[in-house]
Amino acid sequence: MGILYLVRHGQASFGAEDYDQLSALGQQQSVRLGEYFRQKGLTFDAVLTGTLRRHLQTYTAIREGGAFDREALLWPGLNEFDSAAVIATVHPYKLEKPDTPELYRHHFRLLRDGLTQWMNGVVSPQGMPSYREFLAGVTSALDHIRKNCEGNVLIVSSGGPIATAVGHVLGTTPETTIELNMRIRNSAITEFAFNPKRHTLVTFNTLPHLEHADHADWITHA
Repeated sequence: MGILYLVRHGQASFGAEDYDQLSALGQQQSVRLGEYFRQKGLTFDAVLTGTLRRHLQTYTAIREGGAFDREALLWPGLNEFDSAAVIATVHPYKLEKPDTPELYRHHFRLLRDGLTQWMNGVVSPQGMPSYREFLAGVTSALDHIRKNCEGNVLIVSSGGPIATAVGHVLGTTPETTIELNMRIRNSAITEFAFNPKRHTLVTFNTLPHLEHADHADWITHA
């Protein structure tokens, strides 16, 4: 028996040339999460992360805040999909930088559309696996944990893999999985209870480390 904590990375650099880089706030969110774990007396018997820079930076900051010494097992199946490649399947033109509310909403409308078509096997984004293969990468991490771990386990990943894991456990439609993905906040925690046979959802998209009023403006989505 055990508890799996799935953590989305801290705020990255949305709208920048290189998204795969924590912002200063993303760094703060992640250190604060580590402090929260330490204050709760939580340690981890195993840690898995994707291989993207923002995953590794997030876990490094969690380790700093939590004073953890546990090394992470790098798991490429926990990497995020390529949102630009997904959008290009439904909008093959360069998007303007999403620096206004309307352009931001337009970006995510296109992303929803592209994700729906990719997950239903209608389109094949350039350089990306099929959704079936993407799902297999996520479930391979869950299977590894069920078969090899107990106690507290930490995953640091992105919204897409975490929503996919939740959708897999709950048996949701692609459309519902996409809506779950769009709701996951930076550094948010989703918890599964697990045993050798199954995972069970306990909590979704919580921010207990940012509940204090001093951290109200630390809550971000992109």
